[in-house]
Amino acid sequence: MDFSDPPRKAPAENLLPMINVVFLLLIFFLISAQLTAPEPFPVTPPEAEAAAEAEAAGDFTLYLDAGGEVGYRDATGLDAALAALAAARARHCAARDCEAAPPTLALRADGAVPAARLAGLLPALGQLGFARVDLVTVLP
Repeated sequence: MDFSDPPRKAPAENLLPMINVVFLLLIFFLISAQLTAPEPFPVTPPEAEAAAEAEAAGDFTLYLDAGGEVGYRDATGLDAALAALAAARARHCAARDCEAAPPTLALRADGAVPAARLAGLLPALGQLGFARVDLVTVLP
């Protein structure tokens, strides 16, 4: 008569710690990623002469290409882009107090844009309520 214990099954591998690690990595990459709106067209910013210049981090970003075309998010063309920018500013000011902390506008203009075109755009931006417009440049 055989009174020995029956052979035991190997315990199943616990996958819970591996699943926890995968989800923690997923959460880490989602938090650390920067989600920004795509640029409507590529621009090459002008070079800054001062080494202390840094890229402006405004509340809104307006694009101006070498041909003088204006773009904001998906809207291109002067009238459409300014209308979309005005609507976005209105939504922004409805949620925040724009009198106490006025929003800033980052202007990403191509380096080949004539200065007259850039200067002609500034009064329209002032009429939209942007008291501060930061020109984005790159360091040489």
